[in-house]
Amino acid sequence: MPSSALRPVRLLIYAVVLAVCVWSLWRQWPQRQAEPLPWLDDWRQALFVPLAGGELEVRRLRERVAGRLWLAPRGEAGPRLLYRADWRDGAARWRLEAELALSDRERASLLDALGARAEDEPQELSDALLDQLGGHRLAGLLLKPEQEVRAERLSASLGAPRVRFRLPEGGEAWFYPQAGLTLFYTDGCLDLLQVAPLRP
Repeated sequence: MPSSALRPVRLLIYAVVLAVCVWSLWRQWPQRQAEPLPWLDDWRQALFVPLAGGELEVRRLRERVAGRLWLAPRGEAGPRLLYRADWRDGAARWRLEAELALSDRERASLLDALGARAEDEPQELSDALLDQLGGHRLAGLLLKPEQEVRAERLSASLGAPRVRFRLPEGGEAWFYPQAGLTLFYTDGCLDLLQVAPLRP
């Protein structure tokens, strides 16, 4: 076969070898570390861990994030008091909701005092009432991102979870028991961050 006829074959072989070498080098190249969320470790120590221990008061959360108090009469266990806020981490926006711990007696007296009924819609309450209830402990906290937050950024901030499991409805959950923290993901993106007390 003439050498001129072999030239395209040689070029094809060189191209394949070059592509394999480039792919191999790319696989071995250290991947860039995800950027952690700069505020998350601070929140974990100052808010999540105390809440997990049943010790976080609403006034301490209010010092970090300015929000308003809402009455939600239609709770499964009766009316709920919720502290709600829109919070911004640089350019990223989050929605925060924390529930105040209430006894059954407090739930009933709350409805009476506010003249609310179980079938009413949620209503915003006064700052004066929020001041009065500042010493109430929190029963849980939810933080929902309004922009995409990749799982890698949470891992870079919190480390590997103690437990990681698939959810029946799809997605997965990561559990950090030392902080009472559960992260819910779909397709590698955070849906919800939840903090709950580790003891009643």
